[in-house]
Amino acid sequence: MRKKTQQQTPLIEKIRFWDLSGLRGLMGANVSGITADSNGDELSSLRPRLSDMPESCVALVLMHLDPPEICKLARLNRAFRGASSADFIWESKLPSNYQFIVDKVFGSSSKTNMVEYLSKKHLYARLCSPSPFDGGNKEMWLDKNTGGLYVSISSKALAITGIDDRRYWTHISTEESRFQSVAYLQQIWWFEVDGEFEFQFPVGTYSLFFRLQLGKPSKRLGRRVCKFEHVHGWDIKPVRFQLTTSDGQHAVSQCFLENPGHWVHYRVADFVVEDPSESTKIKFSLTQIDCTHTKGGLCVDSVLICPSSFEKSLLGHSRKRC
Repeated sequence: MRKKTQQQTPLIEKIRFWDLSGLRGLMGANVSGITADSNGDELSSLRPRLSDMPESCVALVLMHLDPPEICKLARLNRAFRGASSADFIWESKLPSNYQFIVDKVFGSSSKTNMVEYLSKKHLYARLCSPSPFDGGNKEMWLDKNTGGLYVSISSKALAITGIDDRRYWTHISTEESRFQSVAYLQQIWWFEVDGEFEFQFPVGTYSLFFRLQLGKPSKRLGRRVCKFEHVHGWDIKPVRFQLTTSDGQHAVSQCFLENPGHWVHYRVADFVVEDPSESTKIKFSLTQIDCTHTKGGLCVDSVLICPSSFEKSLLGHSRKRC
């Protein structure tokens, strides 16, 4: 007889006697049921089936899975469908300070309605959809696979030197931004973009990015084109990124802007949050203030804050470490 490994938990020891072969189609799990003897037909009709599992037991198993896996298993039968809606499952997937997030994004009156009247499953689904706040200049959403927090800040919520002078800057409409608008620099001597954001972040390490593009996006005959007539000055000196937090974290980096015609996420720095009950105020900036030359032809779309572990998810969009 095989010896039990130390990794086997009491929960796994209990459920391994159930016929879980029905999970293979959805999960690809290599789990077998009870082995029948020579009278397999009779034994098969007597042994417990997947549909006989109590919802409470199913819910305990589902709590250890990721949200997409839970939703797949909910299609198996009535017991799994009922168990998949248990509040304690989905509350474990929500950020520990989800009530603050609801209050910040939807307002205190909506917080009461959403927290009290929505199931935790529906609340999780609601938070996974991008939700605008602060006059529509910011958006927040959770990653549907892990519950990680994302925040995007529009260029309209940033302090940009000379933004009100149309000789230097203009706001252009484009479908290439989640905010449907970007700030476009034609030409300037002193280039500076500053921003700040205060939030009760869940515990973790976060990365901050500027989303930028060299060139002016437009459409011609229904096709995307990018105009480069104003692009100049960015290959002479690098831009400088800076980030500070209210608890004393500080980082500075430099890099050249490149890859004209493509949106690039330029990584500024990482910061760490240890206490989700305390607000963390972050200040960040993007500058190129060497006044020996002008620079121009740059689109500033937004700032993105996300868990550092999700940096690879930006691979579908160009990204660069500075």
